[in-house]
Amino acid sequence: MSRRSDRLFRIVNFLQGRRRAVTAARIAVEFGVTPRTIYRDIQDLMLSGVPISGEAGVGYVLDRSFTLPPVQFDAEELECLVLGLSMACSWTDETTAATARQTMGKIKALLGTRQREALQGVALFAPHSAQKIPWRVDFSAIRRAIRVRQTVQIEYVDESGAHSVRTVRPLALAFFGSVWLMLGWCELRAGFRNFRLDRLRALTVLSEHFRDEPGKRLHDYLKSIPFQDNLRD
Repeated sequence: MSRRSDRLFRIVNFLQGRRRAVTAARIAVEFGVTPRTIYRDIQDLMLSGVPISGEAGVGYVLDRSFTLPPVQFDAEELECLVLGLSMACSWTDETTAATARQTMGKIKALLGTRQREALQGVALFAPHSAQKIPWRVDFSAIRRAIRVRQTVQIEYVDESGAHSVRTVRPLALAFFGSVWLMLGWCELRAGFRNFRLDRLRALTVLSEHFRDEPGKRLHDYLKSIPFQDNLRD
């Protein structure tokens, strides 16, 4: 597959499942090309029958009913899949691990004989480790709260041992070695904060849902705060 053909395939993948229009500038950043190149790529995809709607300056949306033909993975892509799913099995919770194993089963079912053989030969592992720091809260409940934008109430103990109860808009989960962080907008502090899962004494998912608001979104967090310099609360 040529570099351009690969990019066209990846653009369709990138647009799949997105509810809102994505601008050519945003797509260009994702693929390391110019917006002008994306305009040409989108035009060619539309002419080939891919149901993309939109226009330059506004953004593009792919018909959600559109599906791609079966995917072919090369050796390096298979290695990344195996490693990522192995890490999910070893460094998250059992619910996520079960989903990872189910996903691997589905991937195997889609592969041809050669690719299944290549998959069996992948020698990348992420085994369980004594360095994993346990937590008391429900990891998958946090994942779901992030997905559906549901606020949570937490009981938290910071590095100095101070206890607090907070209402948080959970925005992401981030893994740093053996430590998991919940990134979110803290209503108590009226700002972005990171909470180590092993320091959460309790977590309750509330019925309240939140909307993306300028200045309180994950995008704003990543843009305004140096990621590696804001690891404590």
